[in-house]
Amino acid sequence: MTKTRKRSRFLAFLKWTGISVAALAGLALVLNLTTGMHLQISGGLMPQLDFHHEDRHYRAIETHRDQAEAPALAQAAEPEPAAETPSAGSWPYYRGLHMDGRYPEPINTAWPNEGPPELWRIPVGGGYASFVVGDGLAYTIEQRREQEVVAAYDLLTGVERWSASWDARFEESMGGDGPRATPALYEGTLVALGATGELQALDAATGALVWRTNILEDSGAANLTWGMAASPAILAGAVLTAPGGPNGAVIAYELETGAIRWRALDAEGAYTAPTVFTLDGLSQIVLIGADQVTGIATDGSGTYWSRPWATMNGINAAQPLQVAPNRIFVSSGYGHGAAVLEVDADLEANTASASEIWFNNRMKNTFSTSVFHDGYVYGLDNGILACVDAETGDRMWKGGRYGHGQLLLASGHLLITTERGQLVLVRAMPESHQEVAALPAVSGRTWNNPAIAEGILLVRNDREAVAFDIRPQT
Repeated sequence: MTKTRKRSRFLAFLKWTGISVAALAGLALVLNLTTGMHLQISGGLMPQLDFHHEDRHYRAIETHRDQAEAPALAQAAEPEPAAETPSAGSWPYYRGLHMDGRYPEPINTAWPNEGPPELWRIPVGGGYASFVVGDGLAYTIEQRREQEVVAAYDLLTGVERWSASWDARFEESMGGDGPRATPALYEGTLVALGATGELQALDAATGALVWRTNILEDSGAANLTWGMAASPAILAGAVLTAPGGPNGAVIAYELETGAIRWRALDAEGAYTAPTVFTLDGLSQIVLIGADQVTGIATDGSGTYWSRPWATMNGINAAQPLQVAPNRIFVSSGYGHGAAVLEVDADLEANTASASEIWFNNRMKNTFSTSVFHDGYVYGLDNGILACVDAETGDRMWKGGRYGHGQLLLASGHLLITTERGQLVLVRAMPESHQEVAALPAVSGRTWNNPAIAEGILLVRNDREAVAFDIRPQT
């Protein structure tokens, strides 16, 4: 029986028995309190028993950090000055320099049977954030007991160099606990967003607090069902956030001070980060909210265009993707589909409109964003890898049941982390699905995006992180 049929029968069973999602959440809580087990829900809405012991895991993190603290302090050198301009191969934002999942530098794709060399492996706290990297440090945000913790790790050794924390704990029995949004790094400042809306700017070298606010309080919005997951972006000295709400679905803060520079839109939020594109020559912020895709002026002065994009319960989590100078690809899961929108701009009048080129259900990105390569979109269509022609929407092939994982593009290859924690290398080619290598990477449900910087591939989930050396072989 296929996974799709199993999922359909499971959902039909719930409907027939009258069991609701709320009831499943209640069952998960009872299991945890009575047995220590967790009832997890996969990205395909299938229940899974999980025997992860949270307190034991936190104690393992604390023991590991205590043991590493003395050597780390002894080896610590003066931090390098922050780079004024990110290099092409840097990784300062969610999904990379342009938030498009592309690593432009060459990597080694000739892996031995055991996979690329492993540099380090460490326990980490909960949550679904990815890494950003700069000046030899890899940064992420984790849940550790009752605090959200921003941590800086040495890129080559995995040693924790500093951590900063605040009291916050987001709990959600189906999706899991902890922060979701990946930090942003710019000219020596790290900006981190917690699941309950806490936004802090920290000194990237030391972790010292520069300023703080709460984006939900600033926007007048209630938190979303699965927490604040829209990673911050940085544009022209401003931190872009997307809390949703009546007082600014998008809010831009001054990077240096935290003062609000501007607000835009009154709209319900979703889980995608605000992304900056130049479409038909016009720079704009594209945001996917709960029921629309919108192009916003980069100074917040107005809206250029808006297109309806309503999905089940407003669950939009995949990033928009530029596929031509004037076109973007958008996709959502849970039965919705994908579209290519074309933007027509009038630069003299500073206006723009958007029209739909095609729409179909051949690519349904649930909470994994696709990548674009040589005219084709590669992504996880409801958990199965697929290739779609960006010009026509035609599906070229579908194969590789990787679940609701994540993927990046580098050296003409797809680097995929599966929902079960495997690392898979696949050729990015429209002719057929060609898997090159597969190996275990991390244990447990893996929804976090991988990251690549300086030829180092970073993979994490809510339990552990590992670094692989994929630098070209000399």
